[in-house]
Amino acid sequence: MAGHAHAQLPSPLVDAEWLSDQLDNDDLVVLDVRSSIDNGGDRASFEEARIPGSRYSNYTDAGWRESRDGVAGLMPDIEALETLIGELGIDNDDTVVVVSAGTGATDFGSAARVYWTFKALGHDEVAVLNGGFAGWQAQNFEVASGTHDAPEATTFEASLQEALLATTEEVEAAIEAGEALVDARPEDFYTGKTQSPAARAPGTIPGAVNLPHHAALIERDGAYYLDPARLMANIEALGLDPEAPTVAFCNTGHWAASGWFQLSEVGGLEQVAMYDGSMAEWTQDDARPLQLAERGTITVGEALD
Repeated sequence: MAGHAHAQLPSPLVDAEWLSDQLDNDDLVVLDVRSSIDNGGDRASFEEARIPGSRYSNYTDAGWRESRDGVAGLMPDIEALETLIGELGIDNDDTVVVVSAGTGATDFGSAARVYWTFKALGHDEVAVLNGGFAGWQAQNFEVASGTHDAPEATTFEASLQEALLATTEEVEAAIEAGEALVDARPEDFYTGKTQSPAARAPGTIPGAVNLPHHAALIERDGAYYLDPARLMANIEALGLDPEAPTVAFCNTGHWAASGWFQLSEVGGLEQVAMYDGSMAEWTQDDARPLQLAERGTITVGEALD
């Protein structure tokens, strides 16, 4: 059966019913990125049960992020990402729906980070499946199984959208300008009570507000969904200016991707960038400032003493 001319995305966050109706579109790519995060699975899980016609790329292992100079979770160079995407059979004319496992709030960030990567590479025809594969199954949509052959490789050409990627220098400038910084980590990381092993010191970037990545995600029948109404209430409570520059960050740019997606793509803020280096990169320099609930503003070096 011939596909429709084009899969028209209704929003950055799509539901299983919409996706089911679009599976015959010949320009639609359903990209399953399940990984070990929140026990989401692997290629064997994908071959056991998947959305019909979907393709697989393990979020943690396939090369969507990399470590450089002691900092984990950074965006790889453009050429590496072009190769990764092209080898998945995705070209610039395809509409991509990213599917996480749907098994937890942290897992949602897998789809959000891959989504952000496509947007940062200049590919706007991309969406996230709300509820992930667990939600697809829970709603009793068709499931395929069996060995999955690699798709035919194609060419994907990126055009870096630098406005979506905040550097450390830009974060420092944002502090000086009083621009909004949003820490997407759970509250105990934000206050400094808990420290990630990826960061050299606890605490947050001075002046940041806290929008925990998991706060607007709800569990239903074993699947996790982003609740837009709850998200909008959380954003409103922070008093963020929807037209002002905003930077989302976390420890290594994973929860931050979820925060970026929630703020920019669902929350409607117009100028949101993501600091993929996040606290892992910020704490590399002993002179950079930190804010801790119990100690106020100190330097990284002071926090290490």
